[in-house]
Amino acid sequence: MSPQIILYGLLALSLSLSFAADLSPLQDFCVADPQSQVFVNGLACKDPKLAAANDFFFTGLHLAGNTSNTVGSVVTPVTVSQMPGLNTLGISMIRIDYAPWGINPPHTHPRASEILTVLEGSLEVGFVTSNPDNRHITKVLHKGDVFVFPIGLVHYQRNAGSANAVAIAALSSQNPGVVTVANVVFGSVPDIAGDILVKAFQVDNTVITYLQSKF
Repeated sequence: MSPQIILYGLLALSLSLSFAADLSPLQDFCVADPQSQVFVNGLACKDPKLAAANDFFFTGLHLAGNTSNTVGSVVTPVTVSQMPGLNTLGISMIRIDYAPWGINPPHTHPRASEILTVLEGSLEVGFVTSNPDNRHITKVLHKGDVFVFPIGLVHYQRNAGSANAVAIAALSSQNPGVVTVANVVFGSVPDIAGDILVKAFQVDNTVITYLQSKF
């Protein structure tokens, strides 16, 4: 194999790695200015001379979230929306509270991988690989255990016990986004046409109509 081909291969690999997460900052920080009318990939920076400690600070992850909802879980996010100083840093985190047997429904983060640590209780976690394998990789985690969900793959968690559970997760984007599968398929605005979903899920139209009514 020629040195040129090896060089091109290494260059392609380095470029693919460099674009696998948020872009790197070009200065010490870029505190987000949500009032800016400039549209950029991320958020515009405010004058760095106006940056203050509170731009890089968030409080509240010690507080339990309210899990009295249909899925029995709640996410407390710390993304660039809650902490402007995260802008351009390529990281964020969340706290997830689970009621007994509560779930964090199947979802994806289109812009981030996620690494999750169980703080209290036990969780059944899993993700599914992409087509055509659709391999389901799952494990039960206990306090102190860590699990990673690769970027873009559908994943979930379920409280595997009769007591409350708590986890903390870090994500490789200031704004990872979340696409909850059931919500986007059955709760889109306007609805996805029923005949499309009937063919996709191989069920009767009454089932699709019922599911759309739930979301």
